[in-house]
Amino acid sequence: MNPEIDAYLLEGCGRCALGGTPKCKVHNWQEELKYLRRVVLDCGLTEERKWGVPCYTHNGSNILMVAAFKDNCTLSFFKGALLRDNHKILEKPGENTQSGRVIRFTDVERIAALEPVLKTYIFEAIEVEKSGLKVNFKKASEYEIPEEFQKRLDGDPELKAAFNALTPGRQKGHLLYFSSAKQSKTRESRIDKSVPKIFDGKGHNER
Repeated sequence: MNPEIDAYLLEGCGRCALGGTPKCKVHNWQEELKYLRRVVLDCGLTEERKWGVPCYTHNGSNILMVAAFKDNCTLSFFKGALLRDNHKILEKPGENTQSGRVIRFTDVERIAALEPVLKTYIFEAIEVEKSGLKVNFKKASEYEIPEEFQKRLDGDPELKAAFNALTPGRQKGHLLYFSSAKQSKTRESRIDKSVPKIFDGKGHNER
């Protein structure tokens, strides 16, 4: 057991002002997090702390994380999309997530009931990593460009050149941000706000 994870269980991830206070969400799931920790360690993974949370690795490669949220705690597989998921318990953490998959828990009883299954999934995830399998990520060119942004690109060669110069990941980030707005007016507003970032060579989440 890594003492840094003991600190996490006491104080939280430290990424918000609630860290180290009774309101930290980590305190809501103490029993569940400790149970998940034991299950994962039983599978022989190395315990580290990355991004403020417990991360479990095999020969230096990330396999899974354990984390606490407001409404649940999770076991999160980095390459969960490659697992067979025979028991249909894996979920996408977000609509556009391509690789990661999570299993959500709200009580110790469910963890206990699924313990043998969880270990099967963990061992499979280790084998996936050892085999060198990789997720085939959707390319930026495969994402639909919203009509509003396409018109802007067609009418502004400099913006089009700046957008094409972005890395594929930054392009995808902007397109997903634009496309997630339901109304055309909102998409237009998001595009307006993002144009300076595009010219600066930045992604949607970069400052």
